[in-house]
Amino acid sequence: MTTVILTQREIRQLLPMAECIEQMAEVLTALTRDEATSPLRWGMRLPGGAILGMMPAALHSRRALGLKVVAVFPGNHGTPLDSHQGLVTLFDADTGAPRAILDATEVTAIRTAAVSAVATRVLSRETAEDLALLGAGTQAWTHLEAMLCVRPIRRVRVYSATAASREAFARRAGERFPVEVRSASSAREAVEGASIVCTTTSAREPVLAGAWLSPGTHVNAVGACVPAARELDAQAVARARLYVDRCESALAESGDFLLARAEGAVDDAHILGELGELLCGACEGRRSDDDITLFKSLGLGVEDVAVAHYLHGRALATGVGVQVDLGGRRRGLD
Repeated sequence: MTTVILTQREIRQLLPMAECIEQMAEVLTALTRDEATSPLRWGMRLPGGAILGMMPAALHSRRALGLKVVAVFPGNHGTPLDSHQGLVTLFDADTGAPRAILDATEVTAIRTAAVSAVATRVLSRETAEDLALLGAGTQAWTHLEAMLCVRPIRRVRVYSATAASREAFARRAGERFPVEVRSASSAREAVEGASIVCTTTSAREPVLAGAWLSPGTHVNAVGACVPAARELDAQAVARARLYVDRCESALAESGDFLLARAEGAVDDAHILGELGELLCGACEGRRSDDDITLFKSLGLGVEDVAVAHYLHGRALATGVGVQVDLGGRRRGLD
């Protein structure tokens, strides 16, 4: 049995954002219906704040089994390397043989933004057209693409702590996408008046204050993924109707929620439901145009496995990638 290997470029070629959004909606629904297994990630802390994490999962409805191994190195921000490095491996559900090995950086970048787009589609106002991006890295770029897939975005404001980064992002994004993109001089300037806010930073302390949020705003909080780090202050969490990708993950890993809870701003009942429950109609979402809604994303292994399963099929169908016999033989798929 051979193994398909796909690079970042090949993954981008085979996985359009719009298609990934639909794939993520399907897998989150499957998870809610107990058609998938996605345990908490396990992480080994490394010197300097880095983490080596493992995320196994099985999507029973597609007979997909896999594992993501990801090295999170915050020090990579501002360098040519993404902060998330790693591999996603897809295994045969009957024999355990490796069927595909994928670059985890690209998989994570696309599927994370796609999940935020699913949340935005079910929680934000349909007329939302002003987008604020906090952060100007890989996730900011894919989140801009994803938001454009689900809402009629016309204006974008981007802020990051480094002026050169946010100005370069605004310039490149304005050239690629048919929207007005400008660099903001502060996070507050970017956020005030926005109808959608995406936080995609490596911050450990709040970069988004609840006082800045206008009635009706939807927030996708993406960057902080450990209990001791947060992007949102307690007021931002408390003001919002809060939804998560998985309650188990939020209660164990989300510094945005856990630190707000520790400060007495919220309790466990503040989590109103999981994204899959919203998709299945099992919980209530936005109730009025004035509601502030918040989706706290932590990322689930089953999302990576679903993407790997999809990409494996697309690679075999199109001849993209390389097929390797791990016993020694190697040949192109084409």
